[in-house]
Amino acid sequence: FQSIEENEVYLPSDELWIYDMDSGLWQTMHLMEGELPTSMSGSCGASINGKLYIFGGFDDKGYSNRLYYVNLRTKTGTYRWKKITNFKGQPPTPRDKLSCWVYKNRLIYFGGYGCRKHNELSDCFDVHDAFWEGQIFWGWHNDVHVFDTTTQTWSQPTIRGGDPPQPRAAHTCAVLGNKGYIFGGRVLQTRMNDLHCLNLDTWTWSGRINISGEKPRDRSWHTLTPIGDDRLFLFGGLSSDNVPLSDGWIHSIATNGWKQLTHLPKSRPRLWHTACLGQEGEVMVFGGSKDDLLFMDTGHCSDLLIFQTQPYSLLRLCLDCIGKNAALLENQIPCLPSKLLQEVLKKITFWAAMTHRQERKAETERQSQLHST
Repeated sequence: FQSIEENEVYLPSDELWIYDMDSGLWQTMHLMEGELPTSMSGSCGASINGKLYIFGGFDDKGYSNRLYYVNLRTKTGTYRWKKITNFKGQPPTPRDKLSCWVYKNRLIYFGGYGCRKHNELSDCFDVHDAFWEGQIFWGWHNDVHVFDTTTQTWSQPTIRGGDPPQPRAAHTCAVLGNKGYIFGGRVLQTRMNDLHCLNLDTWTWSGRINISGEKPRDRSWHTLTPIGDDRLFLFGGLSSDNVPLSDGWIHSIATNGWKQLTHLPKSRPRLWHTACLGQEGEVMVFGGSKDDLLFMDTGHCSDLLIFQTQPYSLLRLCLDCIGKNAALLENQIPCLPSKLLQEVLKKITFWAAMTHRQERKAETERQSQLHST
Protein backbone atom coordinates (compact mmCIF):
# COMPACT_ATOMS: atom_id res chain seq x y z
CA PHE A 1 0.00 0.00 0.00
CA GLN A 2 0.90 3.68 -0.18
CA SER A 3 -0.15 6.50 2.14
CA ILE A 4 -2.00 9.20 0.21
CA GLU A 5 -3.33 12.15 2.22
CA GLU A 6 -3.03 10.08 5.42
CA ASN A 7 -5.08 7.24 3.91
CA GLU A 8 -3.70 3.75 3.21
CA VAL A 9 -4.31 3.05 -0.47
CA TYR A 10 -3.70 -0.52 -1.62
CA LEU A 11 -2.29 -1.02 -5.11
CA PRO A 12 -4.48 -2.91 -7.63
CA SER A 13 -4.38 -6.69 -7.79
CA ASP A 14 -5.49 -6.86 -11.43
CA GLU A 15 -2.14 -5.83 -12.96
CA LEU A 16 0.71 -8.05 -14.09
CA TRP A 17 3.90 -6.31 -15.23
CA ILE A 18 6.58 -8.15 -17.23
CA TYR A 19 10.24 -7.11 -17.19
CA ASP A 20 12.66 -8.38 -19.84
CA MET A 21 16.06 -8.98 -18.24
CA ASP A 22 17.93 -8.98 -21.56
CA SER A 23 16.65 -5.64 -22.86
CA GLY A 24 16.25 -3.97 -19.47
CA LEU A 25 12.73 -2.84 -20.34
CA TRP A 26 9.33 -3.23 -18.72
CA GLN A 27 7.71 -4.79 -21.77
CA THR A 28 4.03 -4.66 -21.02
CA MET A 29 1.29 -4.50 -18.41
CA HIS A 30 -1.51 -7.07 -18.53
CA LEU A 31 -4.91 -6.51 -16.96
CA MET A 32 -5.71 -9.75 -15.17
CA GLU A 33 -9.01 -11.58 -15.05
CA GLY A 34 -10.62 -14.27 -12.94
CA GLU A 35 -10.98 -14.40 -9.14
CA LEU A 36 -8.88 -11.38 -8.24
CA PRO A 37 -7.18 -11.44 -4.83
CA THR A 38 -8.14 -8.67 -2.47
CA SER A 39 -5.66 -5.79 -2.67
CA MET A 40 -3.37 -6.52 0.29
CA SER A 41 0.05 -5.85 1.80
CA GLY A 42 2.42 -8.36 3.35
CA SER A 43 1.31 -11.26 1.13
CA CYS A 44 3.78 -14.04 0.36
CA GLY A 45 4.41 -14.80 -3.30
CA ALA A 46 6.25 -17.82 -4.74
CA SER A 47 6.61 -19.23 -8.24
CA ILE A 48 6.62 -22.95 -8.96
CA ASN A 49 6.27 -24.80 -12.31
CA GLY A 50 5.25 -21.63 -14.12
CA LYS A 51 2.54 -20.67 -11.63
CA LEU A 52 2.67 -17.72 -9.25
CA TYR A 53 1.05 -18.40 -5.86
CA ILE A 54 -0.01 -15.67 -3.42
CA PHE A 55 -0.82 -16.55 0.18
CA GLY A 56 -1.98 -14.48 3.14
CA GLY A 57 -1.60 -10.75 3.65
CA PHE A 58 -3.45 -7.92 5.32
CA ASP A 59 -6.23 -5.68 4.02
CA ASP A 60 -8.81 -3.33 5.51
CA LYS A 61 -10.77 -6.37 6.77
CA GLY A 62 -7.83 -7.95 8.61
CA TYR A 63 -5.50 -10.89 8.04
CA SER A 64 -5.97 -13.49 5.31
CA ASN A 65 -5.15 -17.18 4.85
CA ARG A 66 -6.46 -17.40 1.30
CA LEU A 67 -4.35 -18.92 -1.49
CA TYR A 68 -4.48 -17.80 -5.12
CA TYR A 69 -2.48 -18.67 -8.21
CA VAL A 70 -2.04 -17.49 -11.80
CA ASN A 71 -0.52 -19.46 -14.68
CA LEU A 72 2.36 -17.39 -16.10
CA ARG A 73 2.89 -19.73 -19.08
CA THR A 74 -0.44 -19.07 -20.71
CA LYS A 75 -0.48 -19.48 -24.50
CA THR A 76 -3.36 -17.05 -24.99
CA GLY A 77 -1.71 -14.05 -23.36
CA THR A 78 -4.57 -13.88 -20.84
CA TYR A 79 -3.65 -14.11 -17.17
CA ARG A 80 -6.39 -15.30 -14.80
CA TRP A 81 -6.28 -15.43 -11.02
CA LYS A 82 -7.84 -18.49 -9.44
CA LYS A 83 -8.70 -18.84 -5.75
CA ILE A 84 -7.90 -22.33 -4.44
CA THR A 85 -10.96 -23.53 -2.53
CA ASN A 86 -11.07 -27.28 -3.25
CA PHE A 87 -8.00 -28.05 -1.16
CA LYS A 88 -7.61 -30.84 1.37
CA GLY A 89 -6.18 -30.44 4.87
CA GLN A 90 -5.99 -27.43 7.17
CA PRO A 91 -4.37 -24.16 5.95
CA PRO A 92 -2.30 -21.90 8.22
CA THR A 93 -4.13 -19.41 10.40
CA PRO A 94 -4.51 -15.89 8.88
CA ARG A 95 -1.23 -13.92 8.78
CA ASP A 96 1.06 -11.61 6.83
CA LYS A 97 4.83 -10.96 6.49
CA LEU A 98 5.59 -14.70 6.33
CA SER A 99 8.11 -16.46 4.08
CA CYS A 100 8.07 -19.43 1.72
CA TRP A 101 10.47 -22.12 0.50
CA VAL A 102 9.82 -23.85 -2.85
CA TYR A 103 10.90 -27.50 -2.81
CA LYS A 104 9.76 -30.61 -4.70
CA ASN A 105 6.46 -29.20 -6.02
CA ARG A 106 5.65 -27.92 -2.55
CA LEU A 107 5.22 -24.49 -1.03
CA ILE A 108 6.60 -24.53 2.53
CA TYR A 109 5.54 -21.54 4.64
CA PHE A 110 7.19 -20.35 7.84
CA GLY A 111 6.30 -17.76 10.47
CA GLY A 112 4.50 -14.44 10.04
CA TYR A 113 2.35 -12.13 12.14
CA GLY A 114 -1.36 -12.76 12.46
CA CYS A 115 -4.32 -13.76 14.57
CA ARG A 116 -5.57 -16.92 16.25
CA LYS A 117 -8.61 -17.90 18.25
CA HIS A 118 -8.21 -19.05 21.85
CA ASN A 119 -8.60 -22.72 20.92
CA GLU A 120 -5.83 -22.34 18.28
CA LEU A 121 -3.12 -21.16 20.68
CA SER A 122 0.01 -23.32 20.81
CA ASP A 123 3.75 -23.26 21.51
CA CYS A 124 4.43 -22.02 17.97
CA PHE A 125 2.65 -18.72 18.65
CA ASP A 126 4.06 -15.78 20.66
CA VAL A 127 1.13 -13.63 21.84
CA HIS A 128 1.47 -9.90 21.30
CA ASP A 129 -2.05 -8.61 22.02
CA ALA A 130 -5.55 -9.96 22.66
CA PHE A 131 -9.20 -9.01 22.33
CA TRP A 132 -10.82 -10.94 25.12
CA GLU A 133 -14.44 -10.38 24.16
CA GLY A 134 -14.01 -12.35 20.95
CA GLN A 135 -11.09 -14.40 22.31
CA ILE A 136 -8.89 -13.28 19.40
CA PHE A 137 -5.11 -13.16 19.88
CA TRP A 138 -2.47 -11.45 17.72
CA GLY A 139 1.18 -12.41 17.60
CA TRP A 140 4.13 -14.04 15.86
CA HIS A 141 4.45 -17.60 14.52
CA ASN A 142 7.26 -20.12 14.00
CA ASP A 143 5.16 -22.97 12.62
CA VAL A 144 5.74 -24.73 9.30
CA HIS A 145 2.95 -25.46 6.81
CA VAL A 146 3.22 -27.30 3.49
CA PHE A 147 1.01 -26.94 0.42
CA ASP A 148 1.47 -29.73 -2.14
CA THR A 149 0.68 -28.15 -5.51
CA THR A 150 0.14 -31.51 -7.23
CA THR A 151 -2.46 -32.84 -4.77
CA GLN A 152 -3.83 -29.46 -3.57
CA THR A 153 -3.26 -30.55 0.02
CA TRP A 154 -2.28 -28.59 3.13
CA SER A 155 -0.29 -30.38 5.85
CA GLN A 156 1.79 -29.52 8.89
CA PRO A 157 4.90 -31.71 9.04
CA THR A 158 6.11 -33.22 12.29
CA ILE A 159 9.38 -31.54 13.24
CA ARG A 160 11.69 -34.39 14.19
CA GLY A 161 14.46 -32.55 15.96
CA GLY A 162 16.54 -29.44 16.55
CA ASP A 163 15.68 -26.10 18.08
CA PRO A 164 13.33 -24.02 15.89
CA PRO A 165 13.83 -20.27 15.42
CA GLN A 166 11.81 -18.12 17.79
CA PRO A 167 8.54 -16.80 16.32
CA ARG A 168 9.00 -13.87 13.93
CA ALA A 169 7.72 -11.91 10.95
CA ALA A 170 9.28 -9.79 8.18
CA HIS A 171 12.15 -12.29 8.00
CA THR A 172 13.51 -13.78 4.78
CA CYS A 173 14.23 -17.25 3.50
CA ALA A 174 15.96 -19.14 0.68
CA VAL A 175 16.53 -22.73 -0.45
CA LEU A 176 19.93 -24.30 -1.11
CA GLY A 177 19.77 -28.00 -1.97
CA ASN A 178 17.40 -29.61 0.50
CA LYS A 179 17.91 -26.94 3.19
CA GLY A 180 15.59 -24.02 3.84
CA TYR A 181 17.42 -21.04 5.35
CA ILE A 182 15.97 -18.22 7.47
CA PHE A 183 17.63 -14.96 8.42
CA GLY A 184 16.53 -12.18 10.76
CA GLY A 185 13.05 -10.79 11.22
CA ARG A 186 11.17 -9.12 14.04
CA VAL A 187 9.33 -10.10 17.22
CA LEU A 188 7.96 -7.40 19.55
CA GLN A 189 10.46 -4.52 19.27
CA THR A 190 13.42 -6.83 18.62
CA ARG A 191 14.98 -7.36 15.19
CA MET A 192 17.32 -10.32 14.79
CA ASN A 193 20.37 -11.37 12.75
CA ASP A 194 20.31 -15.10 13.42
CA LEU A 195 20.61 -17.74 10.71
CA HIS A 196 18.77 -21.08 10.86
CA CYS A 197 18.07 -23.86 8.40
CA LEU A 198 15.47 -26.60 8.16
CA ASN A 199 16.20 -29.90 6.42
CA LEU A 200 13.22 -30.14 4.05
CA ASP A 201 13.55 -33.94 3.73
CA THR A 202 13.97 -34.93 7.38
CA TRP A 203 12.19 -31.93 8.98
CA THR A 204 14.99 -31.24 11.47
CA TRP A 205 16.07 -27.75 12.53
CA SER A 206 19.72 -26.79 12.71
CA GLY A 207 19.33 -24.54 15.72
CA ARG A 208 21.01 -21.14 15.54
CA ILE A 209 23.97 -21.51 13.16
CA ASN A 210 27.21 -20.34 14.78
CA ILE A 211 28.90 -17.96 12.36
CA SER A 212 32.66 -17.49 12.13
CA GLY A 213 33.85 -13.89 11.72
CA GLU A 214 31.79 -10.76 11.11
CA LYS A 215 28.09 -10.91 10.26
CA PRO A 216 25.26 -8.59 9.19
CA ARG A 217 23.49 -6.46 11.77
CA ASP A 218 19.96 -7.29 12.88
CA ARG A 219 17.15 -6.37 10.51
CA SER A 220 13.69 -7.05 9.09
CA TRP A 221 12.08 -6.53 5.64
CA HIS A 222 15.25 -7.69 3.83
CA THR A 223 15.86 -10.30 1.10
CA LEU A 224 17.96 -13.47 0.89
CA THR A 225 18.72 -14.79 -2.60
CA PRO A 226 20.51 -18.06 -3.54
CA ILE A 227 23.47 -17.39 -5.86
CA GLY A 228 24.88 -20.74 -6.95
CA ASP A 229 24.92 -24.03 -5.07
CA ASP A 230 26.36 -22.86 -1.75
CA ARG A 231 26.00 -19.08 -1.39
CA LEU A 232 23.29 -16.67 -0.25
CA PHE A 233 23.07 -12.93 -0.99
CA LEU A 234 21.54 -10.73 1.73
CA PHE A 235 20.47 -7.17 0.95
CA GLY A 236 18.86 -4.24 2.71
CA GLY A 237 16.14 -4.17 5.34
CA LEU A 238 15.35 -2.05 8.39
CA SER A 239 17.73 -2.08 11.37
CA SER A 240 16.84 -2.21 15.08
CA ASP A 241 17.29 1.57 15.31
CA ASN A 242 14.88 2.03 12.37
CA VAL A 243 17.54 2.90 9.79
CA PRO A 244 16.89 1.73 6.19
CA LEU A 245 19.89 -0.38 5.14
CA SER A 246 21.80 -0.58 1.85
CA ASP A 247 24.44 -3.16 2.73
CA GLY A 248 24.92 -6.45 0.90
CA TRP A 249 26.44 -9.66 2.27
CA ILE A 250 27.30 -13.09 0.87
CA HIS A 251 27.09 -16.15 3.09
CA SER A 252 29.18 -19.17 2.11
CA ILE A 253 27.89 -22.54 3.26
CA ALA A 254 31.35 -24.05 2.76
CA THR A 255 33.14 -21.60 5.08
CA ASN A 256 30.11 -20.86 7.29
CA GLY A 257 30.93 -17.16 7.13
CA TRP A 258 29.54 -13.84 5.91
CA LYS A 259 31.46 -11.43 3.69
CA GLN A 260 30.27 -7.88 3.11
CA LEU A 261 30.29 -6.51 -0.44
CA THR A 262 32.07 -3.16 -0.39
CA HIS A 263 31.22 -1.93 -3.89
CA LEU A 264 27.46 -1.53 -3.33
CA PRO A 265 25.98 1.99 -3.52
CA LYS A 266 25.45 3.33 0.01
CA SER A 267 22.78 5.81 -1.07
CA ARG A 268 20.23 3.22 -2.29
CA PRO A 269 18.67 1.66 0.83
CA ARG A 270 15.72 -0.68 0.39
CA LEU A 271 13.28 -2.42 2.70
CA TRP A 272 10.25 -4.62 1.98
CA HIS A 273 11.56 -5.07 -1.57
CA THR A 274 11.74 -8.19 -3.73
CA ALA A 275 14.80 -9.86 -5.25
CA CYS A 276 15.55 -12.58 -7.79
CA LEU A 277 18.54 -14.13 -9.51
CA GLY A 278 19.51 -13.10 -13.03
CA GLN A 279 21.09 -15.24 -15.72
CA GLU A 280 24.73 -14.74 -14.67
CA GLY A 281 24.64 -14.54 -10.89
CA GLU A 282 23.44 -10.95 -10.67
CA VAL A 283 20.76 -10.18 -8.09
CA MET A 284 17.91 -7.96 -9.28
CA VAL A 285 16.11 -5.91 -6.60
CA PHE A 286 12.81 -4.20 -7.33
CA GLY A 287 10.35 -2.08 -5.40
CA GLY A 288 10.13 -1.59 -1.67
CA SER A 289 10.81 1.64 0.13
CA LYS A 290 13.84 3.75 1.03
CA ASP A 291 12.08 5.06 4.17
CA ASP A 292 11.04 3.50 7.46
CA LEU A 293 7.42 2.71 6.59
CA LEU A 294 6.39 2.81 10.26
CA PHE A 295 7.10 6.54 10.51
CA MET A 296 7.28 7.87 6.95
CA ASP A 297 5.74 6.70 3.69
CA THR A 298 7.16 8.86 0.93
CA GLY A 299 9.94 6.64 -0.33
CA HIS A 300 8.30 3.96 -2.49
CA CYS A 301 10.73 2.88 -5.21
CA SER A 302 10.02 1.85 -8.79
CA ASP A 303 13.60 1.49 -10.01
CA LEU A 304 15.50 -1.75 -10.47
CA LEU A 305 18.84 -2.31 -8.74
CA ILE A 306 21.24 -4.88 -10.21
CA PHE A 307 24.08 -6.29 -8.08
CA GLN A 308 26.88 -8.29 -9.67
CA THR A 309 27.92 -11.06 -7.29
CA GLN A 310 30.40 -12.93 -9.50
CA PRO A 311 32.53 -12.21 -12.61
CA TYR A 312 30.59 -12.12 -15.86
CA SER A 313 31.37 -14.54 -18.71
CA LEU A 314 33.55 -13.38 -21.59
CA LEU A 315 30.48 -13.42 -23.87
CA ARG A 316 28.56 -11.15 -21.48
CA LEU A 317 31.49 -8.72 -21.24
CA CYS A 318 31.74 -8.53 -25.02
CA LEU A 319 27.99 -8.00 -25.45
CA ASP A 320 28.05 -5.19 -22.88
CA CYS A 321 31.00 -3.56 -24.62
CA ILE A 322 29.21 -3.63 -27.98
CA GLY A 323 25.98 -2.39 -26.40
CA LYS A 324 27.69 0.59 -24.80
CA ASN A 325 29.56 1.50 -28.01
CA ALA A 326 26.86 0.79 -30.57
CA ALA A 327 27.32 4.15 -32.32
CA LEU A 328 30.99 3.44 -32.99
CA LEU A 329 30.29 -0.07 -34.25
CA GLU A 330 27.13 0.58 -36.28
CA ASN A 331 28.75 -0.50 -39.58
CA GLN A 332 30.09 -3.80 -38.20
CA ILE A 333 27.08 -4.89 -36.14
CA PRO A 334 24.89 -5.93 -39.14
CA CYS A 335 27.64 -8.37 -40.19
CA LEU A 336 27.19 -10.52 -37.08
CA PRO A 337 25.60 -13.99 -37.34
CA SER A 338 21.82 -13.89 -36.89
CA LYS A 339 21.65 -15.51 -33.43
CA LEU A 340 24.44 -13.35 -32.05
CA LEU A 341 22.94 -10.25 -33.67
CA GLN A 342 19.69 -10.75 -31.73
CA GLU A 343 21.62 -10.83 -28.44
CA VAL A 344 23.59 -7.72 -29.43
CA LEU A 345 20.40 -5.80 -30.30
CA LYS A 346 18.95 -6.60 -26.88
CA LYS A 347 22.11 -5.30 -25.21
CA ILE A 348 21.98 -2.13 -27.31
CA THR A 349 18.40 -1.61 -26.12
CA PHE A 350 19.44 -2.32 -22.52
CA TRP A 351 22.23 0.27 -22.47
CA ALA A 352 20.17 2.83 -24.38
CA ALA A 353 17.44 2.47 -21.76
CA MET A 354 20.03 2.70 -18.98
CA THR A 355 21.51 5.88 -20.43
CA HIS A 356 18.05 7.40 -20.85
CA ARG A 357 17.16 6.68 -17.20
CA GLN A 358 20.43 8.18 -15.97
CA GLU A 359 19.94 11.32 -18.06
CA ARG A 360 16.37 11.68 -16.85
CA LYS A 361 17.44 11.26 -13.24
CA ALA A 362 20.23 13.84 -13.65
CA GLU A 363 17.77 16.30 -15.19
CA THR A 364 15.29 15.77 -12.35
CA GLU A 365 18.03 16.38 -9.77
CA ARG A 366 19.18 19.50 -11.65
CA GLN A 367 15.63 20.91 -11.72
CA SER A 368 15.26 20.13 -8.02
CA GLN A 369 18.45 22.03 -7.21
CA LEU A 370 17.30 25.02 -9.28
CA HIS A 371 13.99 25.15 -7.43
CA SER A 372 15.70 24.89 -4.03
CA THR A 373 18.02 27.81 -4.83
